Amino acid sequence: PVTPDPYALLPTVGSFTLSSADIADGQVVAPEFRYGPDAPGGRNLSPALSWSGFPADTASFVVSCFDPDAPTPAGFWHWTLVDIPATVTELPRGAGSPGGTLPAGSFHVRNDFGTAGYDGPAPPPGDQVHRYFFVVHAVDVPTLGPDAGATATVVAFNLAFHTLARAILTPVFSY
Repeated sequence: PVTPDPYALLPTVGSFTLSSADIADGQVVAPEFRYGPDAPGGRNLSPALSWSGFPADTASFVVSCFDPDAPTPAGFWHWTLVDIPATVTELPRGAGSPGGTLPAGSFHVRNDFGTAGYDGPAPPPGDQVHRYFFVVHAVDVPTLGPDAGATATVVAFNLAFHTLARAILTPVFSY
């Protein structure tokens, strides 16, 4: 069965606009943004993201990518970038990939592949179509609290108490 939208299950917060030249709601994730050897032509690049219209009192941002359709009880975290300064409103293509340039003061936590950074879609062959929730969270504090040793789930837990608004794009992919 298709799992529910995980963000619809959380307390309601405001919304703002997230756009990308690389991904779009309901569209298939292109090979260059997919994970490693199972993705033909995959380069595992994080997509370019740009956001606007967030609350004026935003103190920082967190960017994440979550797959609620992974065959686990807890979904699968592909990317979590924490403590992005409130003055930053975009990430270029590849920013979250190895060798990418992160905004000053921001850091990655480990994803469910076990690496600190972006690892793109890689659903099991023959599985259902997976949704990838790329989310920019507008946060009410300049530093969320967890450090680089935290898990993405710990970051998500802290976001439950500090998110002012969210912007979401949800592309899809399956083999």
